[in-house]
Amino acid sequence: MQMSAFPETVVLLADDRTPIGTADKFTVHTDHTPLHLAFSCHVRNTDGDVLVTRRALSKKTWPGVWTNTFCGHPGPDETFEDAIARRASRELGITVRDVELVLPDFRYRAVDASGIVENEVCPVYRAVTDDVPAPADDEVAEYAWVSEDALRESVAGAPFAWSPWLGWQLAELTSAGLRIT
Repeated sequence: MQMSAFPETVVLLADDRTPIGTADKFTVHTDHTPLHLAFSCHVRNTDGDVLVTRRALSKKTWPGVWTNTFCGHPGPDETFEDAIARRASRELGITVRDVELVLPDFRYRAVDASGIVENEVCPVYRAVTDDVPAPADDEVAEYAWVSEDALRESVAGAPFAWSPWLGWQLAELTSAGLRIT
């Protein structure tokens, strides 16, 4: 199901993760962000390198911070796979394949320097692309292909340069004996 880019609707959740309504994405992220449904995706190429992105400076939350390949919010009647394909195309101009759920229960709450809160049930996926990224300027400032080991070292050595959710995801992947690649 292909959804239009605007307005984007997020699914609001109760603490037990059941849907309780919807809200416009652009109004939900505040200093009192309600719990809502999201996803994170880590994309690798056929060489096994991971695509990391630096968030555009115009982003409402964590502008200019390095993070996983991309994140997003599935719409009310949209599958995670369709939402992942939509965001991969919108943010990076890529198609993805071999989409696999790796952390189904990931949930986090984080507050950025401006006071904006992320409060998400955010299953984590990994996928593969054969494409060269063509990022949207309003989403991605820059990108890099890195080995997973180099990514882990960088996040451990300079966590302030990376999104908090990426560090938490890497820790949970390690605890589960999983890797991105």
